[in-house]
Amino acid sequence: MQAKTLLNYFTPALLGVLMFASNFLNTNIFKFDENNFSVWFVLSVLCFACGWYINKTLGWRYGGKIVFAMIVSVTIISVLMISFFREYFAANELLTENLILYSLRDITLGSMAFFGMSVVEILTLQKDIFVAKEKLKAYEQVSVDSKKEAELEIREAKLKAQKILADAELTAKNTILKKERIEKELKEFIQAEKELIKKYESID
Repeated sequence: MQAKTLLNYFTPALLGVLMFASNFLNTNIFKFDENNFSVWFVLSVLCFACGWYINKTLGWRYGGKIVFAMIVSVTIISVLMISFFREYFAANELLTENLILYSLRDITLGSMAFFGMSVVEILTLQKDIFVAKEKLKAYEQVSVDSKKEAELEIREAKLKAQKILADAELTAKNTILKKERIEKELKEFIQAEKELIKKYESID
């Protein structure tokens, strides 16, 4: 775990070394002949890769703060170094212009690191957006399916309710008919009993 943490912070340190090392290149580095462009392109690609890895390991916010701090610190160290060692950096006559030139080198390479971080962040956000859209589609499909299932269940419930109601009505009708039949038979039985009683009375 500790080795991994050291590796995560090794990349910002490497970025600082690359930016600082650019101070020792030819002052005409921005002149785009073949050799100068190759050196500058390699430095830019390395800084871009550092920014890419920093965003992967330290994240956009924390990693961005580290990269910004690295740009500021390296630029300040470069300005102080060039001011004290003018002869070596050929900055005797146009000190201000040379300070701006060297500062722009550091800022440009630091910006390449930020560009690498931005590319990773954009790709990550695009991936998250794609996943979110797929989840949304799945939720919408589940919602549609759930709605259809609910409609089917409601229909089934209505059909069951109608069947129960029809069965209840049929049972009620049968009960009423049975009651009427029993009442009719009871009346007929009572009437027959009355007639039978009258016959017995007439015999006596």
